[in-house]
Amino acid sequence: MSRHVADAKSIYVPEPATLARCEAMTELERFFQVTLDSGKPLGHQPGQFVEVSVPGIGEAPISISSSPTQPEGFQLVVRNVGNVSAALHAMEPGAKVGVRGPFGTTFPYEEAKGRDVLLIAGGIGLVPVRSMINYVLDNRDDYGRVIILFGARGPAERLFVDELQQWRDRDDVEFLETVDRGDETWTGSVGVITVLIPRVDLDVKNTVAVVCGPPVMYKFVMLGLWDKKLPNDQIFVSLERRMKCGVGKCGHCQIGPYYVCQDGPVFRYSDIAHIKGAI
Repeated sequence: MSRHVADAKSIYVPEPATLARCEAMTELERFFQVTLDSGKPLGHQPGQFVEVSVPGIGEAPISISSSPTQPEGFQLVVRNVGNVSAALHAMEPGAKVGVRGPFGTTFPYEEAKGRDVLLIAGGIGLVPVRSMINYVLDNRDDYGRVIILFGARGPAERLFVDELQQWRDRDDVEFLETVDRGDETWTGSVGVITVLIPRVDLDVKNTVAVVCGPPVMYKFVMLGLWDKKLPNDQIFVSLERRMKCGVGKCGHCQIGPYYVCQDGPVFRYSDIAHIKGAI
């Protein structure tokens, strides 16, 4: 796991950027394709985040959803939960925003090379995990088995529906999906995401796991991975949902001695397992 920090200027001064695409994904989530006006790539790595500012409104930390292997800027998915996100949801293609970053620790895309990769995403946790998924798939020969487990509250809350089907259709990916509650359109698995873990056989000595989702999910996913005897130092968790200010000032994201926005958002679980309330 590595940590990448943008150059000194971009840490403090937002770069002007343009929303190239803006599309509704669900009732609460909206997709954005963003390009820096400089024409330069963002320079991010899987698992990192940016600070997005809307003039006159404010700034918020937002996970990057796209892999750095993919061209044409970078991608974000924003849930409408506050002033900045509401302002972004009201914007159309061509609108201007400010971007600082990328910031934060990364998913273990280097450490996982030559090994099996288990990617577990619950709900909007798929947004950052997708950066790792697409990085791995764009460098498929560098990795062993690729196992993706995804859970959503219901069919209407599923994100990146077309990509979910593409992953399901690939013969070099093992994809399992469930929803907490089905409806008349749903013919797949029903149950929380942990019902998927017993269905997967793991080579525990050769598997690296990545986990991201709502806070309530982590404890039960960890129990499932421990049942599989997966060691804590082979499990990486993204705690990006804890972040608020993104600059270590508000204390909202503090876990023990760590600030998620400065020391994370990706942690090797063995580094935080001793901290009460870490997950």
